[in-house]
Amino acid sequence: MASNFVPASDLDILESPEEILSTLTRDGKRRWLYPTPEKGRFWHQRRILGWALIALFVALPIVRINGKPAVFLDVVQREFTFFGFTFYPTDTFLLLLFGIAALTSIALLTALLGRVWCGWGCPQTVYLEFVFRPIERLIEGKEHVRKRRNEGPWSFDKAWRKALKWGVYAVFSIAVAHVFVSYIVGWESLLDWMTGSPFEHWGFFVLMAGTSALALFDFGFFREQMCTIVCPYARFQSVLLDEDSMIVSYDPNRGEPRSKRSKKTIEQEEAGLMPSKGDCIDCFACVRTCPTGIDIRDGLQMECIACTQCIDACDTIMDRIGKPRGLIRYTSEHALEDQPTRIARPRTVLYSVLLLAVTVMFTVALTTRGAYDVEVGRVTGMPFTELPDGQIANRVRFRVQNQTTQPTAFSVEVIAPEGASLRVGGRQPIQVAPRDLGRVEAFVVVPRTAFSNAAQQEAQFRVVFEDGHEETLTFPLLGPSR
Repeated sequence: MASNFVPASDLDILESPEEILSTLTRDGKRRWLYPTPEKGRFWHQRRILGWALIALFVALPIVRINGKPAVFLDVVQREFTFFGFTFYPTDTFLLLLFGIAALTSIALLTALLGRVWCGWGCPQTVYLEFVFRPIERLIEGKEHVRKRRNEGPWSFDKAWRKALKWGVYAVFSIAVAHVFVSYIVGWESLLDWMTGSPFEHWGFFVLMAGTSALALFDFGFFREQMCTIVCPYARFQSVLLDEDSMIVSYDPNRGEPRSKRSKKTIEQEEAGLMPSKGDCIDCFACVRTCPTGIDIRDGLQMECIACTQCIDACDTIMDRIGKPRGLIRYTSEHALEDQPTRIARPRTVLYSVLLLAVTVMFTVALTTRGAYDVEVGRVTGMPFTELPDGQIANRVRFRVQNQTTQPTAFSVEVIAPEGASLRVGGRQPIQVAPRDLGRVEAFVVVPRTAFSNAAQQEAQFRVVFEDGHEETLTFPLLGPSR
């Protein structure tokens, strides 16, 4: 994959062949970008999709399925809910399959469609291009005006525009942060904390302030550097793509040799009155509109996010000079070399088979998951206690996860070793709400003679649910070594 050259539109580095990041100058300073939006067919499609994704982002923690938010990442209770299915810490295998499926899907999507996610679906691109940059243009004006003002001295006009812009940015950043945090704590808790005293939930306010500050820093200052420097996906691109992957690319066979000329000159070329040249008229429209500051004509580059702005810009120029569209287009490296593009190839077949296998395993494991998940563990503290009557007591905790949509109740009894009894804290049966977790602590009391041969004795417990379901658990009890 070719590295990116700094766009030749910057006259101060026009003569430099050095390969550097598009967001840096030769002396290592930040190169501020002022991409001019090209509102072509792809831009309109991306805007519709972008606002649909924003609406989905806001709705997912609000819309409820089976009594829980559509997406709820409850870190405190260690529960993750996705569209009616709740996963618990005991669902390690399911979570592993889910992670593998997600990674395989990304690999397959990239191998087939390139970085279409970055340009069309990534929140970084969606919010920056369709929320924050439009606000900036509305308040500070078009790109060339903004650049001239920023490079000039401070004035009242510059100050009030900057203050207003950053104030509006802060409001939107706070809103984005609240929606993001609602995925973790839920809207009910979020609204309760928002209307309560900051001193009652000071941790929430610290979290919200930090999240809002990060969003403000990212969308207001860091911007395209998140894609070109921080995001690892750009680095993975060179591994995930191949010559048959769909990319946004300039066609050098058609565009070269490029030359600045007018429509009249082009008509003379077509009439045979002048030597014919490539379709590229070196207008730099594709460079001016690129949100990461690259020149797409330098070839495939890891900074390209496939946002299609260069396609829209080039198509507009081609329409003006009477040339067919597609000088910059969705294509593949093989297609540019006049070779057939293959969809079915070793890596896509391997990714597809792996994704299908993992999906089947995940579906089977999810649909056959038991109605209840039962665990028993030792309570922290003394490993055992010797009672006044000489018997040995172990303190244990039973954890029952109700994975159904109906309330249930359960009781616990000890069935081994002989002579053992169970002293439960609280009244049995224990009630558990739908998709909720029930806990109960108990002392397992056994005769001292149970440890005559070893300091450990296996105990068996029976957990009985009100619907007749039973589960038997085995747990080691500890006692004196004599």
